[in-house]
Amino acid sequence: MSFLLVFLSALHLLLWIVLLANWRYLQKHARFKPAGDAWPFVSVLVPARNEAANLSRLLPSLLGQDYPKLELIVYDDASEDVTPVILRRYSSDPRLRVLRGEGVPPGWVGKVHALYQATRKARGTLYLFLDADTELLRPDALRRLVARYRALPTSTVVTALPQMRGGGQLLVSLVPLMILAGLPWPLVHRVRHPLLAALNGQCWLIDATTYHQLEPHRHHKNEVLEDVQIGRYLKQHGLIPVMLDLRQELAVYMYASLKAAWQGFRKNAYLLMGGRVMPFMLLWIGYGFTLVWAPLVNWIFLLSIVGLKLFVDGLMGHPLWLSLLSPVSHLLAWVLQLDSALAHWRKRVTWKSRLVT
Repeated sequence: MSFLLVFLSALHLLLWIVLLANWRYLQKHARFKPAGDAWPFVSVLVPARNEAANLSRLLPSLLGQDYPKLELIVYDDASEDVTPVILRRYSSDPRLRVLRGEGVPPGWVGKVHALYQATRKARGTLYLFLDADTELLRPDALRRLVARYRALPTSTVVTALPQMRGGGQLLVSLVPLMILAGLPWPLVHRVRHPLLAALNGQCWLIDATTYHQLEPHRHHKNEVLEDVQIGRYLKQHGLIPVMLDLRQELAVYMYASLKAAWQGFRKNAYLLMGGRVMPFMLLWIGYGFTLVWAPLVNWIFLLSIVGLKLFVDGLMGHPLWLSLLSPVSHLLAWVLQLDSALAHWRKRVTWKSRLVT
């Protein structure tokens, strides 16, 4: 028992070290200088399937940007709701182009195929990939993002820590915790191994020429967890992912309810934990011991998980009650991980009325 307590203490200490190191890393990359008048042409690429409610929020925030050289390409992936109606509402803006999809070819995942097709039509020198459930929070958000991107080395791809809004926060609020405590971002550019890399697929920015040289979506066309795999692929080819704090510029409304969050995370939780039986079981047992069982038997571990969540929730502007319920959040996540694994093992993972495994 004493060995187990020492081991769990070391794991909790490691989580704190990674979290604080990442927070310092985000502050370091927050500094930038205005880019002047030489703004590159940016193509914003958005996949959309049954996203009417989200597009009603995203489109005005994008088309309201003061960025001088912008095109917005939305790939409507055979939507079954009123997404086409929402898109027509903004069709008078010449910066908006809509591509109509009629289905997903064999061997492709819908979102990956949508973004790949959008890049075939894009004309910009920079590609910004955004999920449909995002929103730009200020008219100069795109200027600020591009200025920070251009202040970085050229061999860089930028991804984001956004605000997390919407429902299902008992689960959704764990996403920024995972981003900030799950990967030591200061080591991403210091350690060459590509496993130490990722992207947040909700928002990432890349040079267009580099994108077409590497064609990351084509190389990962059948990946449900394409953002993590693309991040590793890009690093393998010399492009270093950099995480930026975009809480002032970008918000994500992932899900409307806890039920919707469960259904959404169900498709990729198993993949985040290895995507194979043995790695999953080891990580799932480790998660259970570290973040579910340990806080029940020792008050120090309880304080640790509440403190971790309190720190991150404070950064994200989440209410105190959400931090105090962090043991419930971790228990829900632990059960969700098993549910996701069972769904993948049975090949019954669906998303937006499509089978994805």
